[in-house]
Amino acid sequence: MRQYLDLLKDIKENGTPKATRQGIDVVSVFGRQMRFDLSEGFPLLTTKKVFLRAIIHELLWFLTGSTNIQYLVRHDVRIWNEWSFQVYLEVNNLVNKYPRYSDIWQKKMAEFIDNIKNDDTFAAQWGDLGPVYGKQWIRWETVKGETINQIENCIQLIKNDATSRRIIVSGWNVGDIQELIKDHNHAPPPCHTLFHFMVINEKLSCLLYQRSCDMFLGVPFNIASYALLTMMMAQVCGLEPGDFVHTLGDAHLFVNHFEQADLQLSREPRPLPRMKINPERKNIFDFEFDDFTLEGYDPHPSIKAPIAV
Repeated sequence: MRQYLDLLKDIKENGTPKATRQGIDVVSVFGRQMRFDLSEGFPLLTTKKVFLRAIIHELLWFLTGSTNIQYLVRHDVRIWNEWSFQVYLEVNNLVNKYPRYSDIWQKKMAEFIDNIKNDDTFAAQWGDLGPVYGKQWIRWETVKGETINQIENCIQLIKNDATSRRIIVSGWNVGDIQELIKDHNHAPPPCHTLFHFMVINEKLSCLLYQRSCDMFLGVPFNIASYALLTMMMAQVCGLEPGDFVHTLGDAHLFVNHFEQADLQLSREPRPLPRMKINPERKNIFDFEFDDFTLEGYDPHPSIKAPIAV
């Protein structure tokens, strides 16, 4: 994972300062790429502990086609909690009453998440993020009112037309993007926007284009998530995993993550772990959390940093 650290250092030292919609400045570079040979190990950062359980559950959630965080909340995965809670505060004109990360904010957040977890009606009203990843991957709506399962279409192409150059999943549904941009009662438009599979020498590789790349918090999750998806897709298609290629558009580091980035850069990377997947799974939609076992993961301690919502 040295290439990730090199890019983190490059951004911190050479990035251009920019303002953001969240009100927290970043330093940013445009147009970078990393490549991970999945035969060399599972690309999970070792210079800080990464919350793999959240990555696996989020990926399984995407593959259900759901956009409601209730599944994640019930599995104690908190990575999307603040998005839904912020919408709740804004719609109910409570933002000023509950300053972010204050004690009363924390208490109200805990109450909100408990309601998402246990009250289906409340979750239906406040837990949905809008037309984000799961909907676009699994339930893309056409002008004829039909739905397209892009993941299933890719599997069929890989199995039946492996030389195709059209094995692509797009999360960037322009009609839905406009809804997300105009209606602030949703999550932002998808950051990881398009991924492309290719079969070479009986190995399946994946190239991801990510438009917006939070280098400290988000990108380590994205690397591991798409590496795992590539491995799962390869298994159900009877192939070996090849490379995961990560193309980054706006790669940025929030200024309130500088101290954490410096700590991470001071650490020496350790050997990559190995991901073992239940070989009995032959359908991409049948995977469960217990089908994945990470072996040999020996990371440095975790490093906390605030998320920009």
